[in-house]
Amino acid sequence: MNTLKIENLTAKVNNKTILNNFNLELKSGEIHAIMGPNGTGKSTLTKVIMGDPNYEIVKGNIYFNDTKINDLKVDERARLGVFLGMQMPMEIEGVSNADFLRTALRAKDEDFKLFSFVKKLDQEVANLKMDPEMIHRGINEGFSGGERKKNEILQMHILKPKIVMLDEIDSGLDVDSLKIVGESVMKYFQEEKPAILLITHYQRLLDYIKPDFIHVMTDGKIIKSGDASLVKIIEEKGYDKIKETGTSVIKENEKDE
Repeated sequence: MNTLKIENLTAKVNNKTILNNFNLELKSGEIHAIMGPNGTGKSTLTKVIMGDPNYEIVKGNIYFNDTKINDLKVDERARLGVFLGMQMPMEIEGVSNADFLRTALRAKDEDFKLFSFVKKLDQEVANLKMDPEMIHRGINEGFSGGERKKNEILQMHILKPKIVMLDEIDSGLDVDSLKIVGESVMKYFQEEKPAILLITHYQRLLDYIKPDFIHVMTDGKIIKSGDASLVKIIEEKGYDKIKETGTSVIKENEKDE
């Protein structure tokens, strides 16, 4: 059982406080989705967890199992098994997808075997319906938005992280690609049982990736949590109405009350 625990986390960027006394705990075999208006700190949360040096932790702690990771570098967190599928993956010329993944996997796995790696890579590329030539091009070089998102999911399958964060992985995907990506994430979840944290605005992603918990975030903290039925309330009433009702937990049998 792996656990990512965030306790009373306050963080800022450019002297502006974005996360405000944020608390959340993720465990292996759980899928959590965070929803909320733009500018409330959802993407900031994933970057702080991943160790982006542009963000400063003012107070609070992040624990991976029993290890405090506040001061660990990005690569150290990645080696522990923390993974971020980015909202806007960058383009890196001169480093092919295959070379990047091979190097990353070698750093993580002392029992690295080239034949197994190539076989796994080819299989996941086929599963994601990616052009096989893409793995030999520079990372995201010339990729469309949807292709970049598929590339993030490819990395997840190869690196096999224990904590998976997906920041608006549905943006830029057409209907067919959304289905492929959603089903691919669920396949990984069923096989590896990681903890998954989704950042999304839309119900459509949650049609494929089934969350155990929904959290509504505003002003840098979670104001309401519930099961999947909370999405329907969000769609019907909006975030402002939920904010008015205050912090609470909503369960399936309470949704119509």
